[in-house]
Amino acid sequence: MCARDTLQQIRQNNEKSHRPPPRPMTDHDSERPFSDLTPDRIQDAIEALGMLGDGRLLALNSYENRVWQVGLEAGDPVIVKFYRPGRWSDEAIAEEHRFSRELADSGLSVVAPVSINGNTLFHHDRYRFAVFPRQGGHAPELSHKPTLTALGSALGRLHAIGAAAAFEHRQTCSVRLWGHEPVQWLLDNQWLPGHLETAFSGLCEHLLEAIEATWARAGEFRRIRLHGDCHPGNILWRNDRAHFVDLDDCLTGPAIQDLWMLISGERQEREQQLGWLLQEYRLFHDFDARQLHLIEPLRTLRMLHHQAWLARRWNDPAFPRAFPWFGEQRHWENLIGQLREQLDQLQQPPLELPPN
Repeated sequence: MCARDTLQQIRQNNEKSHRPPPRPMTDHDSERPFSDLTPDRIQDAIEALGMLGDGRLLALNSYENRVWQVGLEAGDPVIVKFYRPGRWSDEAIAEEHRFSRELADSGLSVVAPVSINGNTLFHHDRYRFAVFPRQGGHAPELSHKPTLTALGSALGRLHAIGAAAAFEHRQTCSVRLWGHEPVQWLLDNQWLPGHLETAFSGLCEHLLEAIEATWARAGEFRRIRLHGDCHPGNILWRNDRAHFVDLDDCLTGPAIQDLWMLISGERQEREQQLGWLLQEYRLFHDFDARQLHLIEPLRTLRMLHHQAWLARRWNDPAFPRAFPWFGEQRHWENLIGQLREQLDQLQQPPLELPPN
């Protein structure tokens, strides 16, 4: 072996040593949770509901669950979601379905599950699944004022309904759930390259302290039922109307959780976009401006929670294929740099809103 080959081999070995090794999943997950979800099993599941498939199956972009477009011999194709085994209780999924139906019945365009004989959650073999109508559309143009005002109107109506009752089985947004627990899990399971672990641990300690302090400055804000994961990918825009999909992460939390992911850019741009969102939002639901303190904490918590989510799911073969960079040392180096920027952002004053 020549010197060049030796150096290359050493470099490859070093890279491998920093790649997170396969680890056991949590108690609520199997090593390969969808390993036997074959096309035949998908067809059998829908046929058990009285739907006759025509053999056309199209896998849609989903990692936490498995989602398929299924062609039917009679009628339009349907979307079938197979829930990740063990993630949610049946009660929590049923509560998600009821909330979706409640929103749709109010006139909002929310893609709610199909009810068959009064049921929306079905079981086939070891899988739980739901059937949804197909909804076309594309991601909204978030820099466009008419789009943001229309989104604000829809979210104001959604939150007015969300505030009218409470969840019993869904999670509640908290610093502990999205911050302390994910960070501790990553450290306990040694997902950081050894030479970065101390830096990550110390930085996260400062971040969580800053988040707690900023959270306290927001005061006693109201928590309501939310979409929970209202990013542009979960909004289909068609005919100048927002169609909300995938309430799989619906939860109880502050209203700003459904708003902050729809704004971006420099501070002035974000303030303008937020003003457009709230212009018609406030026609349907009050907005507590103290929640502006929560935008950067929620952004930071999402970053931390996302890392633990990827790590917990790493033994699912879909994840290494979709997120190969997660296994590389430079990912963690870049993440630490981004988190340091977030620590600075947490020291900045909150966004300001234009006058009503």
